[in-house]
Amino acid sequence: MDYIANRITVDENLCNGKPTIRGLGITVKTILEYLFAGETREEILYQYPDLEPEDLDACLQFALQMADRKHTIQPVAA
Repeated sequence: MDYIANRITVDENLCNGKPTIRGLGITVKTILEYLFAGETREEILYQYPDLEPEDLDACLQFALQMADRKHTIQPVAA
């Protein structure tokens, strides 16, 4: 299991290898979707009592790091 920012884990055997929070089976994508939808941090923490405020910060940090990477667009085979 690899750790990113001491909070984000990537494990091939958990959630199909998607980044999760501390191996809890809660994906970073799920938390980012809640935040994007306008949910408050307090509501997210209430809905996921295993999470800590620092986990939400780590999700945002992860998203920033992904946005800072170089991306290339490749054609999709039809």
